[in-house]
Amino acid sequence: MKAKTKTPSTIDEYLAPLPPRQRAALQKLRMAIRAAAPKAQECISYQIPAFRLRGKFLVAFGAAANHCSFYPGAYPIAVCKGQLKRYSLSKGTIRFPEGHPPPPALVRKLVQARMAQQAQSKT
Repeated sequence: MKAKTKTPSTIDEYLAPLPPRQRAALQKLRMAIRAAAPKAQECISYQIPAFRLRGKFLVAFGAAANHCSFYPGAYPIAVCKGQLKRYSLSKGTIRFPEGHPPPPALVRKLVQARMAQQAQSKT
């Protein structure tokens, strides 16, 4: 019987067991998110690394068997669609090859679009 792996409680715990190329790509993505949203708090949400801003989910990222993913949500993807042609997309998700995360300037635009969306939804 396979031992159950411990659910990570921090982003560092999530990244630690990943292969070096995935870990490096996701660490670059993490730093770009942090730079775009310095007041956001790191967390684990649905067992993947995420960021919250003012208590609300902002963005997340994760590793899969053959790619990495960034989850900024559907609205930011629609806003930046023209700059995302080289990536595999689905509603709210950007998939990229390990070792090739989206550039920091694009991550900044996606995160800023998400923050603008959250600011608009305030009542």
